[in-house]
Amino acid sequence: MVRIRVLVVDDHRIFAESLAAALAAEPDVDVSAAGSGPAALRCLERAAAEGRRFDVLLVDADLGGKVPGGRPAVPVQAGDEDGLVDGMSLVTGVRSAQPLVRIVVLAEKDDPARAALALQAGASGWVAKDCSLNRLLTVIRGVLRDETHLPPALLTGVLRELTAARRHRTESERLVESLTPREREVLRCMVAGLGRKAVAERLYLSPHTVRTHMQNVLGKLGVHSTLAAVALARRAGVGPVDLTGDVVERGGQLA
Repeated sequence: MVRIRVLVVDDHRIFAESLAAALAAEPDVDVSAAGSGPAALRCLERAAAEGRRFDVLLVDADLGGKVPGGRPAVPVQAGDEDGLVDGMSLVTGVRSAQPLVRIVVLAEKDDPARAALALQAGASGWVAKDCSLNRLLTVIRGVLRDETHLPPALLTGVLRELTAARRHRTESERLVESLTPREREVLRCMVAGLGRKAVAERLYLSPHTVRTHMQNVLGKLGVHSTLAAVALARRAGVGPVDLTGDVVERGGQLA
């Protein structure tokens, strides 16, 4: 018998333990529970190191008490200043680090916008917490066959959200393409959270030149703040500059 390894991640202990116990009663399911994002990451890393990766991750949509309003930005490896990793950031990080793990989001209520966000983050399903055990097992087995599972009542709303997101992404990509290579590099530094001084040191530019580049970036993107520029960049798929790599080399084209 092929056994399915499931990890339940929910900071409501009673719910997590009850769900884990119900799933464990199935003959083909091995289940563990974690009460936080960091705990889930430790479980996943330990299991991978021991050669027994989890197959499915069940994640509380409200993990950490956060209700995300946009694309996740919390570094999943470290969490935020409170040591928390919110549910959507956990989905993003796990999907990137362990793409074979299928992820299902457990929600208190149906929300098309958040369900669409979950799918964009890499989840394969969105399920109500009060659904039947049989329904949850159907979803778990379905996502392992690369199926995507949503409540029927959410389909129209989710499709509308995804269509709008695609339209916004296309516009954002067009704006980013209007930037010069140097301005795009500055934008990636902004996405990484670097301030003007740090950008200047990394790119071997004067703070005045960096300020000019940043002003040009905001103007071309049609926004009025760094935060708005970063949000637009993320919609366009612009990632942060690699802070662990080498800094940009000196050269005649830096300014």
